[in-house]
Amino acid sequence: MDTRILIVGYGRMGQLVERLAPECGCQVAGVLDIDLNAAGEGLQDGAWRDVDVAIDFTTPQAVTQNLQRYAALGLNAVVGTTGWNAEREALRQRCEQAGIGVVAAPNFSVGAVLFEAMAANAAALLNGQPAFGAWLHEIHHDKKLDAPSGTALGIKAAMQASGYQRSIDVAANRAGHVPGVHTVGFDGPSETITLAQRARPWHLRARRAGRGALGAHQARMVHDAGRTGAGLR
Repeated sequence: MDTRILIVGYGRMGQLVERLAPECGCQVAGVLDIDLNAAGEGLQDGAWRDVDVAIDFTTPQAVTQNLQRYAALGLNAVVGTTGWNAEREALRQRCEQAGIGVVAAPNFSVGAVLFEAMAANAAALLNGQPAFGAWLHEIHHDKKLDAPSGTALGIKAAMQASGYQRSIDVAANRAGHVPGVHTVGFDGPSETITLAQRARPWHLRARRAGRGALGAHQARMVHDAGRTGAGLR
């Protein structure tokens, strides 16, 4: 039986999720855009009882409100929205109390998740080389709202968690149609080490969000999956 999904946010990613849902074993039960879900009006008590999972690609302001509503409705969720780290722990607790399944990740790309681990490992190796300074740069299309990206902030946090004790300068650009490029560099007196991850078409990430819906539906719990990219973290 197909997993019934509610698409919350109908921008580029929401429209791709709608188009690719059948490939992931999902059936679109409804769509809430910015007008239909203003101030959470589309997620009132008793709504969407026949839905298994909400897939949320909205805004940082909207997602914090939406997660509260998903918890109240007992509705599992996949969240690809970034920029709400300040509220993450409180919302994690709320979702745990409600017993809903949540998959929240700043990036559903396998390469981005692995890149975070590689950057952290490089930072650990270079921590003992004080002559090298670290930097992180990301560029995305001009429609992306948050800067730096959630992925970039996650990479920085992973580098710091690895034991890197010096500053990490972070820069971001928004221009054109760039799907996403993240670059980590370590610059020394006579050499520079760089690592880069470049995203390809949007539909790949939309498919992974659809697969995330299956995982959230099956889990019925909030996972903390470290670097796997799954879990409200």
